[in-house]
Amino acid sequence: MNPTLFAMLAVVFGGAATALQAPTNARMMTAVGSPVNAAFVSFAVGTAALGILAVVLQTRPDMAASRALPWYAWVGGLYGAIFVVAAAWGVPKLGVATTITLMVAGQLLLSLVLDHFGAMGVPKQPLNLGRVAGVALVLAGVLLVRRS
Repeated sequence: MNPTLFAMLAVVFGGAATALQAPTNARMMTAVGSPVNAAFVSFAVGTAALGILAVVLQTRPDMAASRALPWYAWVGGLYGAIFVVAAAWGVPKLGVATTITLMVAGQLLLSLVLDHFGAMGVPKQPLNLGRVAGVALVLAGVLLVRRS
């Protein structure tokens, strides 16, 4: 299989898992009493799954390279925690489609900024009319999903 096609399918699958994650964590929230507790359970299960996968795949971290990373490379889990708490809290109030659509809109808006400035080591991709229009269409989609 073409590596680019495989990567695209993997990312679509990851996005679909995100859509499942939001209502799953919202349901957990009702049992454990808060979106923070639901996120904690979610991350505990995810950590266990990743630990098993690391053992099965026999992956070993390069500790020397890890020590050389910039500070922001260590806070990815914090962003994930914010995402999971927001989704668990948002789904019961907004529904899955609106919650995920708003999250994607937030991702795209910040992505344009990160790309434009080449922040956090990503290749610079300056803003242009096509990129801004694409995000504007997604934001219009948020409004359509919310109004329906």
